[in-house]
This record gives sequence, C-alpha cells and structure tokens, in this order.
Amino acid sequence: MTIFEDSDFTRFLNRFGQANKPKAIVIFSAHFEQEITTIAATDDVHEMVYDYYGFPPAYYQVQYPARGSTIVASIVAERLRSRDIPVELKYRGLDHGVFPIMLHAYPEANIPIVPVSVNPFLPARQQIAIGEALQGLEQDGIMVVGSGFLTHNFNEIDMSDAAPPRQWAIEFRDWIREKALARDVEALSQYMTLAPHARRGVPRAEHFVPLLIALGAGAPARVVQVLHDTIEHGSLSTLSLKF
Repeated sequence: MTIFEDSDFTRFLNRFGQANKPKAIVIFSAHFEQEITTIAATDDVHEMVYDYYGFPPAYYQVQYPARGSTIVASIVAERLRSRDIPVELKYRGLDHGVFPIMLHAYPEANIPIVPVSVNPFLPARQQIAIGEALQGLEQDGIMVVGSGFLTHNFNEIDMSDAAPPRQWAIEFRDWIREKALARDVEALSQYMTLAPHARRGVPRAEHFVPLLIALGAGAPARVVQVLHDTIEHGSLSTLSLKF
C-alpha cells in the first residue's frame, strides 16, 4: 500500500532520499527469501516483481527502472564469503520490499540497487553476523538498508488511515526501540522471548530480521538514531533506525 500512499512515512522517505545520496544501495528485502544468502547481480535495468495478489491493476503497472551493479554485488559476496557465510549470485528483480520504498526515497531511480535475500529461520546472532560482514561499506558510498515493517501481522491490520495504534504494538515497538538505541545485542537476539507481544507483532520473522542485519552493518561506535517512528493502520510499525 505504501506505493501510492501520501503519509508521514512516505514523506519521511522523501526527506531521507533528499538528504542521503549514496553511490549504490544494498537492500535486504523481507520479500526475498532464500535459504542461502542470495545476491541479485546485474548491470541492467531491474525487472519488476509484483509479488502480491488481489490489488487493483495500477499496482501491477508500477515501474522503477533502477539499474543494478555487478561490481557492488561482487563486493558484498566477497565480504560475506570472507566471514564463511554461504553466498549465491542469482538474479531476481525488485520486489515490494524494495521498490515501494525506493519510489518515495529516490523517485529518479538513478542509484544502482543490489537486492539481497533474507532467511527468517536463521538465529538472530547469525542475522547480525551477516550485517557485520558489511560494516564500513558506507565509506565507499554504499548504503546498506534493511527493509521490512517492524511489526507485520495481517490479522491485526486496520485498513482505516485514522486507526489508532494498538497498545500491544506500542509496547512491542517501545521495547525494540529502547534495546536498539542501547545497542543491546544480547536482548535483541532474544527478542522473541523477551519482548512484550513478540509473537503477535512478529508471527513470522521475515519482516523483523532486516533490522538485525542493519544493526550488524552499522558502525559500532556510532550513536543509534531514530529516523522515523509511527504506527500505521493500527499495528504496522514504521520504526526506522540508523545504526
């Protein structure tokens, strides 16, 4: 739904894109799942992957003609392999964990994008280790993004734009925010047992693990920043952090 929305979240994305102009973007998408970390390598304009069902026709006509980068894909692959993290180079286009965000942040589609898969079944520590392998890429102008809603439970979504945040979503979001700002890796690694309402907010981990990867990829000495924080449609947390 983010594709066509004009909301606090999409306006934040636009401001973020105006303030941050990387040479390339490596993005771990909640909607690109593979058992082995898979990097989509191409220098061509990306194909579109409309990996959703039952929406109006306009949702299947969206185009985001960004190119990829085989050079950046190779850099990411070598970084992961150097940490003994299995990697595959296998092409896949831009899914809805990527292009709805990029449409608002970088509407010109003039920054190369390298999508990378997630495996929601890996332990939290391994998710963080994937990110840690990519620490310092920003020094070469490469931005690492973890893309997914912090909370993602279809049974808890209220389609009304004016729906008030549900209390359980607030409590879960607040706990994650507190631990992330403190870089409490130990607590975040055990979020499913320690965080309030974790199973309600994260019934399946594909939308949550990009946060852990981004945590690992950040500069360890940097003060964590909250870039944006709203709860939309009653339960969808847009908490966005810079690590």
